[in-house]
Amino acid sequence: MNVLHLDSSILGDASASRQLTHAVATAVRAAEPESTLRYRDLAADELTHLSGASLAATGTPDELRDAVQRQAAALAEATLNEFLAADLLIIGAPMYNFSVPSQLKAWIDRIAVAGKTFRYGPNGAEGLAGGKRVILVSTAGGMHADQPTGVAHEGYLRLVLGFLGITDIEIVRAHGLAMGGARETAMSAAQQAIDELFETV
Repeated sequence: MNVLHLDSSILGDASASRQLTHAVATAVRAAEPESTLRYRDLAADELTHLSGASLAATGTPDELRDAVQRQAAALAEATLNEFLAADLLIIGAPMYNFSVPSQLKAWIDRIAVAGKTFRYGPNGAEGLAGGKRVILVSTAGGMHADQPTGVAHEGYLRLVLGFLGITDIEIVRAHGLAMGGARETAMSAAQQAIDELFETV
């Protein structure tokens, strides 16, 4: 099994989402010792945001690209291929201003590629990246699950992954982290949820 582990928090060692994604990765290794794990730190090694220049680079034939375009196209291709090769994705998604970190959005823009991970047909959109399992680690300072304030966070991630054909999505949630003494309880509950994910594997 190929595992892709993504972190997007900018808080380094102080990050709750990083702590929990690493707990998920540890559980995966214990359950599937033969698995291959690739780690990408989207905050430390940021992808450039989608731009007219990066879009032009991927749309230009290789023999006509300049050095900057070749580098941009190679990065886009490597990011996409890394996603396509993954059987399981562990995605750390802290809430920033009611949405996902811009670093995670930049990654999504690299993997949502027409003709590769989705296409439009006579009946509308069709996801081409199905068959993957996603464990989404959702963290937030307040309580946003199943609330309007969570639509652009968990709701958005469910929508975009579903658009790509991924329906096997499990959420490990630690919300209310900034609400008085709730952090320890939320983190403990999230760890228990991680343990339960792999009890029968």
